[in-house]
Amino acid sequence: MTKGKEGGLRDEPATAGVEASALSPVGRETVQDRVYAQLRHSLISGMFDAGDVLRIVDLAERLQTSTMPVREALGRLVSEKALESLPNRSVRVPLITRARLDDLARARILIEGRMVSLALPHLTREDLAILTQANAACDAAFETHGKDIGHVTSALNQRFHFHLYSVARSPVLLSIVESLWLQSGAIIRQAAQIHDAQGGLAATDHHWALIAALEAGDEDAALRALTNDISRSFDLIRGRLDAQDGREVRYG
Repeated sequence: MTKGKEGGLRDEPATAGVEASALSPVGRETVQDRVYAQLRHSLISGMFDAGDVLRIVDLAERLQTSTMPVREALGRLVSEKALESLPNRSVRVPLITRARLDDLARARILIEGRMVSLALPHLTREDLAILTQANAACDAAFETHGKDIGHVTSALNQRFHFHLYSVARSPVLLSIVESLWLQSGAIIRQAAQIHDAQGGLAATDHHWALIAALEAGDEDAALRALTNDISRSFDLIRGRLDAQDGREVRYG
């Protein structure tokens, strides 16, 4: 309402408020956002080894951008514990230590297990079909392409897990899961290298057990399968650490 000529109040046109509220700032993805997204994806996908040093100038050249957005993106990733600062103003992928390994494994089993429990009542036939398709595609990738398929199987593994977690309908917990995966990328990469050298259960075996438990609505069995799936990678590296007397090491 506004004052009329005689000092009284009169109604404003009904469209005035609507037009004003319909206008909002238009977002635009910045170069920093794109650089951050690429680096984040690379870390989650295990494209870097533990201990790898990331230099701002080198990354800017590879990404064909200036150093400023790279510096800002790396700062964000340091704050998220995905990278750690070095005295020479470079950053590196954190080294794998037993303490870090145990802490990440415990956190992932706890949070991702809760996501499975929350997702179970909401799963549909379509969801189960998507999980089955992703896992079957992963099996096919292993059989067809041999060992040089890390980028393919990593993407399929992420599709499997994050589709399941999205069904839990908890954006807050999902963001925590993403952070844990961001910190675990180098660990998963190293575990895959150890598995390739040693052999053992196929990477998809625990996924099939998880799918079967979900189809049966068996929460306990689903949590066991998920725990086995997560623990598998961490246990492979624990064995390597044991062989090296638990020393802090740089893999790669």
